[in-house]
Amino acid sequence: MHTYIILLRGINVSGQKKIKMADLRTLLEKLGFQNVATYIQSGNIVLRAKDQSIKNLEDMIGDGIRDHFGFDVPILVKPKNDFEKIVTENPFKDAITLEGNRLYFVLLKNVPEQMFVGALEQETYENQEFSITDSCVYLWCKNGYGKAKLDNNLLERKLKVQATTRNYRTMLKLLEMASG
Repeated sequence: MHTYIILLRGINVSGQKKIKMADLRTLLEKLGFQNVATYIQSGNIVLRAKDQSIKNLEDMIGDGIRDHFGFDVPILVKPKNDFEKIVTENPFKDAITLEGNRLYFVLLKNVPEQMFVGALEQETYENQEFSITDSCVYLWCKNGYGKAKLDNNLLERKLKVQATTRNYRTMLKLLEMASG
C-alpha cells in the first residue's frame, strides 16, 4: 500500500460542485481506498492505495465522482514522497515569508514546456514573487492571495497546464496527515 495526497480543484466554491467530505470519504472507501481522510472542505484527501499508477488513480477517483455526484472535477494525485519533496524544496523559507497566510503552492499536473516557463520567468507582478519547478509554482503574495494578479487561473493559461493551489498551512497539514 502506498500513501497519496489527492487534490480536487474547484469544489465547494461559491455553491458550485458541492461535495460533502463525509460523502467523498464514503465514496473513496467504496472504491477500495484505505485510511481515507479529508482536510477542510476544499477537496484535500489523504489515502492509501495498492495501485501505483497516478493515471489509474485519477481515472478511478474522477469516474467515481462523476458517477456519484454528477460532475467532473480536475484531480491531482501526488505520492507522499513527491508531495514531501515539493514542501521541502520551497525556496521561500525565511520566517517573515512563512508567517501569515502569504505563501502558496500552485501544484502542476504536468511538467510545463520550457518556452512557457521561460516567458513567465521574464514577467514581474507587483507584491508577488514566484519560483517555477517541474511540479510546482511557489508563490509568495505579500498582500495575500486574494489580491494577487498571478493566480491559479493565470498560471494555467501561461504555463498551459492544469494546476491547483494550496496555502502553506494546508500543505503542512496534508503532509502531517500522510505521515501519521
